[in-house]
Amino acid sequence: MLTGKQKRHLRALGHKLKPLIQIGKKEIEDSLIAETNALLDHHELIKVKLLESCLLDKHEASEVLSEACKADVAQILGKTFLLYRTAAPPVIILPKTDSASKSKPE
Repeated sequence: MLTGKQKRHLRALGHKLKPLIQIGKKEIEDSLIAETNALLDHHELIKVKLLESCLLDKHEASEVLSEACKADVAQILGKTFLLYRTAAPPVIILPKTDSASKSKPE
């Protein structure tokens, strides 16, 4: 599970990304999940776009795809969302969470 600080970091990184996955009227099938897994293995952070023909709600689509790929949703914005799953070895270094930063107000 990502913390707020980690999500902000990923959103900043994801701002410049172009959508690598597009979900249309076929919605979420095994082939889309396999392609998403391959992209997450390679990139760690990917942007997914819902096309106009997609019948799924953006929250439903992000939840289904993230659970199928064992990834975290870093952001949902408009018709796009960011998926993050750490690779081995990690490419993206997330900010650490410690008890000192939790006690400070943001």
